[in-house]
Amino acid sequence: MGQKGVEFELLVIDDGSTDESPKILQKLSEELGFYFLSRENKGMVPTLNELAGLAKGKYIRTLASDDIMPAGCLKMQFDYMEANPESPVCFGQIKRIFPNGELEEKPWARYLKNMPSVSFEDLFLFKREIHGCSEFIRYSAFSSVGGYSQKFKIEDLPLWLALSSKYGNLPIIPNVVCHYRIHANEKNMHKQITFIHTQFLEIIAEYKSHKLYCKSLQSLKSGWFSYLAYSNKKEAFLRLPEFFSFSWVFFRRFPKLFIPRCFLKY
Repeated sequence: MGQKGVEFELLVIDDGSTDESPKILQKLSEELGFYFLSRENKGMVPTLNELAGLAKGKYIRTLASDDIMPAGCLKMQFDYMEANPESPVCFGQIKRIFPNGELEEKPWARYLKNMPSVSFEDLFLFKREIHGCSEFIRYSAFSSVGGYSQKFKIEDLPLWLALSSKYGNLPIIPNVVCHYRIHANEKNMHKQITFIHTQFLEIIAEYKSHKLYCKSLQSLKSGWFSYLAYSNKKEAFLRLPEFFSFSWVFFRRFPKLFIPRCFLKY
């Protein structure tokens, strides 16, 4: 609510919280004047599409409840989109908030390499990744591809593929537009990674007729194997027939299976 220099509306849905969140949000909405709805749980993708349907603006910007918008970020992205009317979306840089509450000094290097734009091929072959907390989407473009796909539980990758397939390269600006919170509890990380990769398999299967599909599949499976070779070598070995391919992208990761974890980078 502290964003300046551009008019905006804040829309908040509590998707079935069982703690005190609805009471806190109701009080805040009355104090600060934003739209708030509390209802039963429907899931992230239906909730995001519901929010988009309520929006009256020219652009939409999502934000998770544990992240922070730095001062002026809406104005920066708004100005870029107004100056580039052909762009369906623009992304920016992020800084991490570590579990101790400390904000890192420089933008997360993992995403700096994406500038000035990413292509459909970059995304489809998993050469580049976009952090969803930095999105700023032109509503007309969002609507033209059907919004967030209801086929999947992951909301961002299907949308980025659809937008880049229809409109071309997606621009990345150098400005920091989100402070993204890292949580200390990694207890369920393996389940999360398995869920993500299973979803990715279904997402890229939407493009089975694309000439790069086989290459995309090899890249995805080798990446999954690489994670398991680091985190669970027994599972990586047992699932080797599933992940194996006669490709450089697999063979350059295969030695990880035999290197002790202490010598590997996560």
